[in-house]
Formats: sequence, C-alpha cells, structure tokens
Amino acid sequence: MKILIIGGTRFLGRHLVSSARARGHQVTLFNRGMTNPELFRNVEKIQGDREKDLDQLSGDGLSKEHRNDASASKRQWDAVIDTCGYFPRIVRMSAEALKDKVEQYVFISSISAYADFKKIGINESDPLGKIEDETMEEITGESYGPLKALCEKTVQDVFGINSLIIRPGLIVGPHDPTDRFTYWPVRIARGGDVLAPDSPNALTQIIDVRDLSDFMIKLIEQNVSGVFNVTGEPLLLGTLFETCKQISGSDANFKWASVEFLNENNVAPWSDMPAWLPDTDEEKGFARVDVSKAMHAGLVISPLAETVKDTLTWASELPSEHEWKAGLTSEREAELLRLMREK
Repeated sequence: MKILIIGGTRFLGRHLVSSARARGHQVTLFNRGMTNPELFRNVEKIQGDREKDLDQLSGDGLSKEHRNDASASKRQWDAVIDTCGYFPRIVRMSAEALKDKVEQYVFISSISAYADFKKIGINESDPLGKIEDETMEEITGESYGPLKALCEKTVQDVFGINSLIIRPGLIVGPHDPTDRFTYWPVRIARGGDVLAPDSPNALTQIIDVRDLSDFMIKLIEQNVSGVFNVTGEPLLLGTLFETCKQISGSDANFKWASVEFLNENNVAPWSDMPAWLPDTDEEKGFARVDVSKAMHAGLVISPLAETVKDTLTWASELPSEHEWKAGLTSEREAELLRLMREK
C-alpha cells in the first residue's frame, strides 16, 4: 500500500513510519522538514507547510523540470494519516486537497474530545466536547478537546465512510517528547523515597506508541472506517510503579501522598504527578475508557514490562541537560517528602 503521513518524524509519526515499512508499505512524508529531518533517509519526503504548500502533494508545486511528469501530477495514495491536525480550518484544507488523491483519511484525535469524564466506560458513541467559538485557533486545556472533535467532524464531512478516527489515550514509550510517562521509570530507577500520588489502587490508562502504530496500520490494510478509542486497559499505579522498580532493579520506596496533601501543597495532577488524575466525580471515567471496540478489532497490548524497559533504554540516551516537561524536580520532591514526614 501507499501511505502518506502528514508529519511522520515526531513520536507517533516516526513509529507509524516504522510500523508501515515493517509491513512492506510504501511511505511518503509531508512536513516542514523542521523536526528530526535526518530520519528516514530512504523514505520519500515532500517538504511543505500544510497551510500554504498543499499544491506540493499534487505535483503542481514541483520544480519546472518535473512539472510535466505525469506520475507527479497524478499522485495517489491508499491512505493519508494526519498526525498533527489541531484546527478544523487547516484540517479541512488538507482533507479537501487530498479528497481525490487518497482513498482513506485517518485522523489522530484524542479521548480528550469527549464532553466530560463523569461516566465510567466512555465509548465511541458518547457526546463530544463543544466550544463556543469554533474558529478559535489557540490550544488551551479547555479548547484542545473540542477542537479535536471539530477536526473529526471536518474529516467525516469531506471523506464520509472513508474516514478513520483514532482517539488515543496517554501515548507512551520511546521518543515521547512530553515526559508524562517517562518521568516515572526514570525517577523510580534512581531509587530512594519516591513521592507517589494518592494510593497504589489509583488508576491510569496508557497505550504503547508501537501498539498504537501497529494497530492503525492493520486497520488501514483492512480498509476499516469509523471511530476507535485506543488506549490500554485500566492500570493500577501500584502495578506500574512496582514494574518500574523491578525492571530497573532499584530500591525505590514509594511514599503515597494523599490527594489532600497534594492539593495543600499545590502539587498539580498530570503535570507534577504525571499520568494521574484524582478519582473525582468529574474525572472518574478518565482512566476507565472503554476500549473493547479496538480490542475486538485486533489491538494487541504489549507487556507493561516491555514498555517500561524500552522507555528506560531510550531515556538513558537523553542528554544530561534534558529539561523535564513533567514531574517534580529533585529539590521539590525532597521538600514535599520532608513535609510529609513532619506531618
């Protein structure tokens, strides 16, 4: 198959390229050439900004000597994967530009597209978030999900039954630029007292980026359309942390801080304490999303130990000056542990 990937050199995109190539497919990348341009030297690359260079995909924007090449002017792909669509206006531009050039449009959305997480077992038919100003083009905590929902609708409006919408949860694994999962294996590997949120019975939900990528390529091969929640089964934080400890062989000692203590000391869920949200009435469904549809369609979940091990191996290659985007600094954690002891 011929697969066009918008993006393709950052986290999920680079793993999608690897999954597709491993299964024998021909990949073309369309991106600005700004992120990891050294990757995939043997993959066809079309450089451009999707907001102003979409003519490159048709051959109209090719150099003069290639403009009359019939194969260039009749570019066709079996599927396009949009890894980086955030605003419906821009997604509509790419969808309409590709309507006659690809058979299927695959859009990476998010479980954040749902209206709320009060329900345990949210499935693909539950209501999506809405935003008052649908022309807004600024990503905030409040706008991200509803804008993704509007992007989904845009793709469905243009491609109809030839659209595939993927709603991942927290994507984890090697090359994750967010640190929202990587913090835990790395911190636990250092050992000693580790500040942990809530209790060992608190829940999270994660999906290994390689499992997500493999699943998506399989769906494309089978020409599957529709909407899929794609994350793992609910996972106990205690299980996750003990797995990190076992894989790294550390002497980590978990100090479980109550939600009240964390609130009192302005320790923010998800950012200071990554991959965790308090189990409130408003968020009780966040780590209990229904993924049965994806499982029945062939989603395979790798062993947690494998995800942790490979994440640690990759993280060991990060530069010493790496600035962590999630989690606590050593100094802040030490201060909080001292406050816990005193209390």
